[in-house]
Amino acid sequence: MRQRALLVIGLFAALGCTEPKVTLREGPREYVGADYDSVLQKWTRSGQLTNVNVMDNVLTVTATYESWDFRWAFVVRYAEDYRLTVDQRHALLERSLRESRERHSFYVALYAQRHKWNDLTTSEPAWIVRLIDDEGTETAPIAIEPIKRPGAIELTYFPYTTPWRSAFRITFPRVLPDGRPAISPKAQWFGLRFAGAQGNQELVWNLAAD
Repeated sequence: MRQRALLVIGLFAALGCTEPKVTLREGPREYVGADYDSVLQKWTRSGQLTNVNVMDNVLTVTATYESWDFRWAFVVRYAEDYRLTVDQRHALLERSLRESRERHSFYVALYAQRHKWNDLTTSEPAWIVRLIDDEGTETAPIAIEPIKRPGAIELTYFPYTTPWRSAFRITFPRVLPDGRPAISPKAQWFGLRFAGAQGNQELVWNLAAD
């Protein structure tokens, strides 16, 4: 099982190197359940932070941005797997897309050199997480929800989740208190930055011109 998990993580890391461009454009999609894996890959980024003094990885992190596009594919796959009725699928899709308009959410799984560094919810975490973009916008999360015991949903739909990683859903506001969007309309990329005493690691989603 561990070998399979490492293979999945390696696949996402390799795909992250290509940095495919994504779009935040809304609108209907024509996905089928079989499309989910490719959509997941498109919206997932991985990175490793290495301490050059000891040549050791102090942080390995993978994150999926739960965009409008991703949510559409997720609901289609989920509805197919759980044999939802048309009405149930429609209600789930409406609720999920509404959430995407209210906040930016990321599913994150990470492994740190020391177990206590895995916890992003402590009063003094080893890593401070921020949503950033190339326009200089930097946003603190409004919620970091630990997923203490990932179940069938997390292990199936986010296959980089493993027993050796800590999983979280991290949420950011779409609009800052001063009225600016958390991701600038002029941004060419946005990302997550994990920063701490050991260094910092950024996961970047490059944006296609709409």
